[in-house]
Amino acid sequence: MNAPSILLRADEPTGNLDSATGNEIMGLFTSFMTRGQTIVLVTHEHDMCRARAPPDPSARDGKIARDERMEGQT
Repeated sequence: MNAPSILLRADEPTGNLDSATGNEIMGLFTSFMTRGQTIVLVTHEHDMCRARAPPDPSARDGKIARDERMEGQT
């Protein structure tokens, strides 16, 4: 319970926060990832996530819109 292998935080964890607090929250998520935890995060703040997380799939209207891990593969 204290060290889950996956952390689900579904909806805008930095929404309505000032930028300093939002950066602090994202820093916590980054530290979790470096310890091997998987984070599932839904946000509209693409730039904030892109700077801190590996490229992962993006969804739009319920479908995968982009998956940088799969680009260039056939």
